[in-house]
Amino acid sequence: MVEEEDLPPNLLTQEMKRSNGDFIPPDGLCWVSVLSCLLLACSYVGSLYVWRSDLPRDHPAVIKRRFTSVLIVSGLSPLFVWTWREFTAVRSSSSLFALMGIRFEGIIPAIILPLLLTMVLFLGPLMQLAIDCPWSFTDGIRVAVDPCFWMLCLSDMRWLRNQVVAPLTEELVFRACMLPMLVPCAGPSTAIFTCPLFFGVAHFHHVIELLRFRQGTLSGIFLSAVFQFSYTAVFGAYTAFIFIRTGHLMGPVLCHSFCNYMGFPAISTALEHPQRLTVLSSYLLGVLLFFIFLFPFTEPFYYGSPTPVCSLTSSPSSLCFS
Repeated sequence: MVEEEDLPPNLLTQEMKRSNGDFIPPDGLCWVSVLSCLLLACSYVGSLYVWRSDLPRDHPAVIKRRFTSVLIVSGLSPLFVWTWREFTAVRSSSSLFALMGIRFEGIIPAIILPLLLTMVLFLGPLMQLAIDCPWSFTDGIRVAVDPCFWMLCLSDMRWLRNQVVAPLTEELVFRACMLPMLVPCAGPSTAIFTCPLFFGVAHFHHVIELLRFRQGTLSGIFLSAVFQFSYTAVFGAYTAFIFIRTGHLMGPVLCHSFCNYMGFPAISTALEHPQRLTVLSSYLLGVLLFFIFLFPFTEPFYYGSPTPVCSLTSSPSSLCFS
């Protein structure tokens, strides 16, 4: 029988025990973790409304103000994790920033493989985009390497919000900060499905603006909110999976930015496309290849196994090891 003192000291604290092979977190840890995540989520969403304005959310002045407040909250978000760690006495051999996925080990695979995996999933929409695009491949390459194109993008407040600020701050707050607080309580597998609930609920604030500016009927706004919650929750589970498997923040940020650019797949348009068979076949092939490559592309071996966040639990999980 394994005694408590025989357990590795980097796996939480002496208070964490095993009973019949099951992991038991210290008393009160789950409550503290959930409340900390809830406070962090409220701080993030609340920062968007500290500015009083009668302008819609897409107005450049509103976007700039929200950039300021959300970047401040995101910059302070590591303090939530540090305070939680000090209060709960949860310990790990990894540094605070490593637990949050900010590290150099395995950085190159973390940049390439999760993004490539996400592009495979979007094979159908990418094929549809390629067929409908009036540009040739060489024209696309020429535009992509043109500095003027990127200067134009960087001067567009909505592009900056959707492709840079939102992916970076949301993944930092809702994945990099929340998962280290949830994993010791729930374990890696459960944390993957718990963490997105905060992310999904946080997007309900869009309902406030839709109602405020009367952008649709009440039932339409409600259905839109339910759909957005479902979509963001599923997406949040996916990026949480990537974060735990790779131990890097960079992968989820790039995948988030790519998905914001692509938007939700236009399946109805695909069904009416002139080259419907080709497009729908690409949709099906993309989904099939995604599930085939899901685990191989996120193999922890490429990123330093086990990943730092997995050192926060003494409950073994196949997600954490090669």
